[in-house]
Amino acid sequence: MMSKVKANDKETQQYVNLLKKLDNLKVFITSSPRQTAEMRATAEKYLKTAGMDELMRISDGGKNVKIYMRSGANDSIVKELFMFIEGNAKDNETVLFSLTGNFNLDEISALTEQMNLPGGENLKKASKGNK
Repeated sequence: MMSKVKANDKETQQYVNLLKKLDNLKVFITSSPRQTAEMRATAEKYLKTAGMDELMRISDGGKNVKIYMRSGANDSIVKELFMFIEGNAKDNETVLFSLTGNFNLDEISALTEQMNLPGGENLKKASKGNK
């Protein structure tokens, strides 16, 4: 599908090139306490068997952010990125984010920013902290 997108400027072309590296993207968002508990249990179960490394944990404005990754062909390539953001009492929005492909952290950060996906600002922090 992405091969049919026409890019007229350099920025759009860079964005299209990033999307071509994407294999799968899943984003689940809820404000329901019951669904938050289900998402947390699902995330914990998946992480036990997925063989992922914890990249970082952030407490940001009362939100708890956990970011995990699976390396690709080398340590600078991310094959899978998994993020769980649990809301706080003020903003109880919980996000579960899973992305697979072949990216480096800077590219993932740029992609989430361009697509306005939740957690993009946290990935920027992870990207800067990993250099």
